[in-house]
Amino acid sequence: MLRHLLNPMDLSVEETQDLLLLARDMEADPARFSSLCRGKKLATLFYEPSTRTRLSFEAAMLNLGGSVLGFSSADSSSAAKGESVADTIRVISSYADICAMRHPKEGAPLVAAQHSLIPVINAGDGGHQHPTQTLTDLSTIFNLKGRLSDLVIGLCGDLKFGRTVHSLMTAMSRYANVRFVLISPPELKVPSYIRESVLEKKHIPYTEVTRLEDALPQLDILYMTRVQRERFFSEDEYLRMKDSYILDAEKLKLARPDMFILHPLPRVNEIAVEVDRDPRAAYFRQARYGVYVRMALIATLLEVI
Repeated sequence: MLRHLLNPMDLSVEETQDLLLLARDMEADPARFSSLCRGKKLATLFYEPSTRTRLSFEAAMLNLGGSVLGFSSADSSSAAKGESVADTIRVISSYADICAMRHPKEGAPLVAAQHSLIPVINAGDGGHQHPTQTLTDLSTIFNLKGRLSDLVIGLCGDLKFGRTVHSLMTAMSRYANVRFVLISPPELKVPSYIRESVLEKKHIPYTEVTRLEDALPQLDILYMTRVQRERFFSEDEYLRMKDSYILDAEKLKLARPDMFILHPLPRVNEIAVEVDRDPRAAYFRQARYGVYVRMALIATLLEVI
């Protein structure tokens, strides 16, 4: 049966666990999986620029022995001539075996899936979903902590507009004894619909704080995001708050030795470069785990394993 991945919740807890274990096996013995997708093609349909996501999908397919075709911006596709997503995917279905799509409009991958003859993976649609980033985050936490339950997770920065934060909270809400510490300025708090439909509906404990220092001592995972100047109504308010959300070596003295720092990247200045040397800095390992979890996802959707 043809399956797509449009939302992290499209996978059950059991399917997610199988995927994470497969990704771990692929990292441990890549040669064993190096010809799984021989003769298969991945189409990367990226209607907006991307570095990590697009290249990690390409690396994943090449690691599996497959090949890649596609475009990296709408300007270099027939979308510039007015072609619809539905028509594009109908054509691509004749060229490739699986597709990864990033689009600035929410719901575009869903439209593609409704007209596609091949599996469609949502590689990010506007501010809506980014399920393979969520799988990357879950894989990182699972590999570093050995579990996805019994965790205190701090989410820091732009919690209002950050799709990676919303998706991670939704995915982690399915695991036992998870607690969130939400660290943000009042302007960038978690939206009420996430608070109500995810946290309160599922009785997940959470606290909201404005100072990073207040949260650090209790965390197992710190998930950093960028505080964006353009989200503030006042330049003075931005300047007052921005340094509160810069993680540096001094602030890290407050954190536990077994805490890990994640970030979806790209980073600007919210994590000082000096933190990169700290063994708790896991964001570059996180990017590596993203390749293996995408390998596992491609192999699973193509049913070659």
